[in-house]
Amino acid sequence: MQTNFHLFGPVHLGILASVLLLPAILAASQRKFPSAARSLRLGIASLLIADTVLWYADLAHQGQLRFPDGMPLELCDATLLLTIVTLLKPSPAIFDVAYYTALAGASMALLTPNLWEPFPSLSTVQFFMDHGLVVASILYLVWSGQARPRPGSVFRALIAVNIYAAFVGAFDFVFKTDFMYLRAKPANASLLDILGPWPWYIASAEAVAFVLFLLLYLPFQISAGRVTRSASNARD
Repeated sequence: MQTNFHLFGPVHLGILASVLLLPAILAASQRKFPSAARSLRLGIASLLIADTVLWYADLAHQGQLRFPDGMPLELCDATLLLTIVTLLKPSPAIFDVAYYTALAGASMALLTPNLWEPFPSLSTVQFFMDHGLVVASILYLVWSGQARPRPGSVFRALIAVNIYAAFVGAFDFVFKTDFMYLRAKPANASLLDILGPWPWYIASAEAVAFVLFLLLYLPFQISAGRVTRSASNARD
């Protein structure tokens, strides 16, 4: 279905800017009021839960919550769950995966949204709120100093994504669905369009994911190197 949403138009750019502005404001607020960290996390988690409940309630009302097409098996669905769990009870192991899938996955969905209704319908608003809050949540946790990916997290996250993709791929094969676009590219323009035809774009996406994960960890690797050098100079 054609939509009235213009890629990188004023509305789109405003949404992207707000996704960066929100975590910056939250992190600054926490630095001023450190005791508010738990309340802020619970507040964001509550918004994500409420948004998700509203989404599935609307699908059920429209009769679209059907098996197998209505199952929450996209990578962004898994990322949403990991993000909510991390906000409710911070876990380094869960954050290691959520960090990469949010910033390399949900952010790509924000950049090239696969919309199927005119904006601002409920589904399109929910799409941006869902993906935007996931990305903003992860950025807030990092910028506020509450979480950071650990050494080796790039490979652990990549393995976790591949295990999940194998499960989803088996589901797609059996039920002829297209979760995670493992059987066909999305109808709207996306980054997959430049990665070759099926099934080669899947292998290309794997390589792109690995590079993106490395780039996402690079700031922390540089920071760790600086700390090591400072400690070494202090001992000298």
